[in-house]
Parts: sequence; structure tokens; C-alpha cells
Amino acid sequence: MKLSHGRYLIDGIDVIELVEKYGSPVYVYQTSKMKQQYDSMLHAFKEIKVKINFACKALNNLNVLKFFKGIGSGLDAVSIEEVQLGLQAGFKPQDIMFTPNCVSIEEIIEGVKLGVKINIDNISILEQFGNLYGNKIPVCIRINPHILAGGHEKISTGHIDSKFGISIYQMPHVHRVVEATNIKVEGLHMHTGSDILDVEVFLRGAEIMLDVARSFPDLNYVDFGSGFKVAYKSEDYFTDIDSLGKDLTKVFKKFCREYGRDLTLVFEPGKFLVSEAGYFFARVNVVKQTLSTVFAGLDTGLNHLIRPMFYDAYHHILNVSNPKGKQRIYTVVGYICETDTFGWNRKINDIREGDYLVFLNAGAYCFTMSSNYNSRLRPPEVLIHEGKDYLIRKRETLDDLLKNQVMLEI
Repeated sequence: MKLSHGRYLIDGIDVIELVEKYGSPVYVYQTSKMKQQYDSMLHAFKEIKVKINFACKALNNLNVLKFFKGIGSGLDAVSIEEVQLGLQAGFKPQDIMFTPNCVSIEEIIEGVKLGVKINIDNISILEQFGNLYGNKIPVCIRINPHILAGGHEKISTGHIDSKFGISIYQMPHVHRVVEATNIKVEGLHMHTGSDILDVEVFLRGAEIMLDVARSFPDLNYVDFGSGFKVAYKSEDYFTDIDSLGKDLTKVFKKFCREYGRDLTLVFEPGKFLVSEAGYFFARVNVVKQTLSTVFAGLDTGLNHLIRPMFYDAYHHILNVSNPKGKQRIYTVVGYICETDTFGWNRKINDIREGDYLVFLNAGAYCFTMSSNYNSRLRPPEVLIHEGKDYLIRKRETLDDLLKNQVMLEI
């Protein structure tokens, strides 16, 4: 988003006109930024075979999935429903990695029937899988190397008490299960969690994973997950993808030489690809001054954007209606009947009732985590592609809220 002659534009489209066209609140996504991020990953790992699977839990609109398929991405799915969305978007089954957590063997079987790649993250399911399929269906194993590369405690999931992955210390047990049930292991997956702050820590985790990989003779790929951090404010640290690419490429090339053949390096970014491509626009309902605070109350709430309340996440907020106004201090809140704060004590250009504000970095884990709390309706989604805007999800209506309820004669 750029400011030009006093108006904010996204790929040449005036954002005020855009919000007035689709109504407020509204999510807007920019494919040019998605492509830029995707290409930056390909460039960082250009010297080795690399496969990028978009983590669709970050942003699961079918049109976004179709866009990523069109530029060559695979798909990372964490539920059978995400698998089905991927197939509807046109992904081939072999380009979908199914990485669920704490699901039943029945859901794994459903994934097998759909023909997608299976990634198993606990020994119980691995043993059941081996008893069912032996070496007929290859599998990937998800390993927790117990590295903490940074991030908020709710998204740092590589620690020893994490529910994700099989502990690195359980590898002897894993090998016994693999040998006893004749499982063909085609890939290994490293789970670190989100927001990698320390590339050196990530590289140590990679070394641990590749050391484990040496004991599996039939691998085709090693999946290093994601967790690449993007900047949410000007002074934020972000993952230097070029530096990581340079260092990890050296490590991976050396491993492949020792392994005896070239494997594919797989990543499954979500936030890195779509966070900065998303914008969430909302209208100011009321400016309310108390004894100590000036509140800007919006026509949205934690039902549409829960990350600030759930993760203490920071989203930069701009007043797109008054970009030249004098800055004042506001606390930006929503209309939900809960503590519903988007940002405390923010410097924002003078806010008037009726102004439109925008939340930046609203492409990842924003709409996908929205709800109908307080019986509020979810907003529309709009895609900006090649200089044109397209409605890709309609605004909900009361009929949408009621359609699955069953009225009783009582």
C-alpha cells in the first residue's frame, strides 16, 4: 500500500473507493505481494531442488489457493477439510502434504484414499499406519528437534512439552516400529513452530534433522517446515531469507553428497507468503474520551481479528481517511462485548467518526481465525490481482448464521 497525492493505493486502486465499493469491514489481499514473497524463497534456494507448499491454514480462500497452485506451489494441509479444499482448488493429490495433529487413524485413512502425502507426528498412529499399509503407502515422519527459534509462547511449539511431532529422543522407538511393520519412509519433517528469530538456532535444528535422516535410506525429501518471520512494525526483526538460503544450501548440499543422491528440500510457509499481502479495513463508529483514554471504537472486533487479544499480536494501524492529519494517541477497540482491544496508546493521524482505519499484515491467521461471536457476521474478502479487484467471499447475512440451526416446536 502506497500513499500518493494524499490517497492510499494498492496496486493503483484507491483504498477508500475500494472500501466504499465492498463495505466495511473488509479483508483485502494483494497477489503481487504473494508472488514477490514466493519468488524470494525460490531465489534464496535456487542452487538446490526446492519445493514450497503453501500452509493454507494461514489463508484458505479457494481463490488464494488457486493462485498459489498457478505459480507452482504445493499445499500444506492440517485437516482433511483443508485437503478437500486443496483438491477443489485444483491441486494434484501428490502436491498436497497432509500434516494433521492429534487426529484419529480414520482421518489418516481418508487422506490415504484421497491420494495425498501423509505426514505422521506420533508413534501410536505410525504403528497403526504400518499395520494397515506396510510398505504399500510411503509416509513422512514429523520430528520435534526441540529447538526454540523464538516467537510468542503460544506459537513457539518446538519445546519439549509440545504436542507437535515425535521427539528426537524417541527415534529408537520410531525405528523399531518402522522395521517391525515394514513402513517405507519417504520424507522427514522438522517442526519448530512459528516466528524464527534466530537463524543460527534454526540451522542447528537442520543439522539435527539431517543427522537423523542418515538413518533412513529411502528418503526423497526433507521438509524443514516454516516459521519464517515477517516484520509487523518498522523496527521488527524478520527472517533474512537470503542469508538462511545461503547457509542452509551449503548444509543441505553437503548432506546430499554424503547421502548419495540429491533430495528435495521442502518448506511450508504460510505467514511469510501472505501476511504482508493482507489488509483489514474497518470504519470508526465512535470516538470516546474517558478520564484517561481516547478510544476509537470500530465496526469490527475480536470476532474478525483475534490475533491482538489471542497472541498479543501487533498490527500497525493507519487512518487511511486522514493521512495528513496531526497524530494523536488512541486506544483502538472493537464492538464485541468483551475486552476487545486492537492496540493501546497508538500514534494515529487524527481520527474522526466515519473514518476508515486499516490493519496491516492482515493476510495470515486473520480471516481464517474469525468467528460469529456475539452473533456478528463475518466480512467479505476481496482479491486484488493484476490491477483489478475481485470479490472472493461475500459478506455473511443473518441467513448464513441461521442456516444450520434446527428450530424445535417447543
